[in-house]
Amino acid sequence: MSRLVHTGQVIVDLVLRVPDLPRRGGDVLADGMDLTPGGGFNVMAAAARSGAEVVYAGAHGAGRFGDAVRAALAAEGIAVAQAPLSDVDTGVCVVLVDAGGERTFVTGTGAEGLLAPGRLDDVPVAADDLVYVSGYSLAHAPNRAALVAWLPTVPARVLLDPGPLAADLPLDLVLPHVDILSCNAAEARALSGKDSLTEAASSLGGTVVVRDGPAGCLLSVDGDVRTIPGFPVEPVDTNGAGDAHCGVLAAELLAGADLVVAARRANAAAAMAVLRPGPATAPGRQEIDEFLAAQR
Repeated sequence: MSRLVHTGQVIVDLVLRVPDLPRRGGDVLADGMDLTPGGGFNVMAAAARSGAEVVYAGAHGAGRFGDAVRAALAAEGIAVAQAPLSDVDTGVCVVLVDAGGERTFVTGTGAEGLLAPGRLDDVPVAADDLVYVSGYSLAHAPNRAALVAWLPTVPARVLLDPGPLAADLPLDLVLPHVDILSCNAAEARALSGKDSLTEAASSLGGTVVVRDGPAGCLLSVDGDVRTIPGFPVEPVDTNGAGDAHCGVLAAELLAGADLVVAARRANAAAAMAVLRPGPATAPGRQEIDEFLAAQR
């Protein structure tokens, strides 16, 4: 069976729901909090819930946060390819979700940022697999070196999600090996230098998926752009919407769907995900089927 091989980072999210972000030096009482696995976990959980076989190939720590990550992966049926690093724990991200559902991040890096060169060499990858690369990996020197050495040897398709730091990352190191670029509207504009989202998608070249919130997404294949309409909803929490989109897109491509069908199901998954509080809120395959049937 084709697999999603995820090379990014899984961390622990401390999610705090706040009425507003605190001013500098100020203090805000949270309306609620959760401690959950986050980062790449959200993408992998979304793909697994849509029926994909998923392997986590990234680094993870040996402490309580690493234990929590591995337990969460196991609960979703996700295999772990690497042994834990023995001398450092997995990192933590503080996620502030305001009353409008928007999220703000502060991340403390741990073992997930220490993927040494060569550690990916023993991860088997077949031609019909899909390798997921996160832009966040390029922010960590060890992970960056590991990917740069490994990606040229990979026989599978590669999907890159550059993330919010896209404009500040050396994406040129991995782009020659990328088959599908999936980014949000802000990232597409930052990477292309274009204000028009259509022009941004077209100018990025190759196969590009640009997520545009409730409007859906744009697909660009060799500069030919089309819009796949979204499903506008009133969001409860936008944290993890892009991850749900990426994970379901990957799962559908692995199942043999064409890009248009995969993108429509990914749009539905993202719309459903924002109706639920928390980062890993992607729906399952049957839920997506029922949601889409109700739209007809």
